[in-house]
Parts: sequence; C-alpha cells; structure tokens
Amino acid sequence: MSDKNTSRHFGGKGYYIALVLCALAIGISGYVYYNNANEVDSLQSLDTPVISTDATKQTKPDGTAAANATQPQTTQSTKPTAAKTATCTPVEGEILAEYAMECLSYNETTRDWRVHNGVDIAAQSGTQVCAAADGKVYTVYEDDQMGTTVVIRHDNGYTTKYSSLAEEVSVAAGDTVKMGDAIGCVGTTALMEQALGDHVHFGVTQNDEPVDPKAFLGE
Repeated sequence: MSDKNTSRHFGGKGYYIALVLCALAIGISGYVYYNNANEVDSLQSLDTPVISTDATKQTKPDGTAAANATQPQTTQSTKPTAAKTATCTPVEGEILAEYAMECLSYNETTRDWRVHNGVDIAAQSGTQVCAAADGKVYTVYEDDQMGTTVVIRHDNGYTTKYSSLAEEVSVAAGDTVKMGDAIGCVGTTALMEQALGDHVHFGVTQNDEPVDPKAFLGE
C-alpha cells in the first residue's frame, strides 16, 4: 500500500518538474532569439549608408564630389589698365646718354658721376623737335642748367619734357598739341650737357615719377 502511494506521489512531482523545465526552456529560447534579433538590427544599421540632405556634403564612393553638389561661386576682379598712349620719338638721332636713375652715369661736362633722368638724342642744331604724344603744353621756361624747356602733359598721368631746345619755340603754355606737332628746334642751351654738342634732352614722368623714355615710346 505504501509503495503505491509513493509511486503516485513521485508521479505528481515529476509532472510539475517537467512543466517547470519546459517553461524554463521556452524562456531561454526567447531570450536567445531576442538577443540575436538585436545583434542583426545593429549590424544592419552599421551597413546602411547615411545619406546627407545637404547637397554640399554628398560624395561619391570614390571620394569625389557629387554631381549635384553646390559649388562655391567665385568672382574675378579685373583691375582696369590704362590704354596705351600713341607715341613717337621727338627727334631722330643717336642716343648720346641713356636713362640712368638706378645707377650713376658719367657726365662729360661736369666730369662726375650722377643719375640721368632722360635720354640725350643727337641732332643737328635747328632740326625740328616734335611732341611725342597728344597732350597740352603745361609750361615753357628757361632752366638754368638744362636750357630752353617745354613740358607737355598727356593722358594716364604722363608728362614729357624737352630740354636744350633753341631759344625760340613754337608753342606756349595752354596750347593743345597732337603727336608729331612741332614744338621747337634742337639747340645747345643746356649748360649741364655742353660737352654733348647739339642734342635734345628728352625726359618722361608718370604721376611725377621718372620713367624710362624708351619704355614710354614702346622701344
């Protein structure tokens, strides 16, 4: 009788144990499935490319900018340049002394070395001297060292000076002249350059700064 009770009592316990084990197995399976699902979602989020809505930040796989990316606009400023002034040499002849403002030039008259702010052009006394460009006569005067001098102002800040002219000139202050117009004649009135003989001292400035006359004439 006792054996039957024991067997019946043990059978009841076994049923509950089996039920608990089944519930435990179901719980563990659900936990494992939930963790695996989270890991898959994490891996998918890492593999999914992030697409920027800002067109300026989109790039191709090779790192180059996307075709529809907004490129920065640049503007180029151009500095206006002065038009070239039409010119001609004031007189034809040999250059006796070159322009020399960055080095010293020997002066045969004063027998010393000094700067030279123009070019000395040899020509026979009485040869016609012409305006090197269109302009307006600024002044005509007698210089103690450079003799009879005519100064003409031109466009773009240029001024031309003609010295060692004969005393009689063809223009006066205020006259408008065209390139090639006669303004006077070759003379020997420049005391500082007497050793050079008959010639014209031709000087050029731009905005009151000395300029090589050859550059002004385009030579």
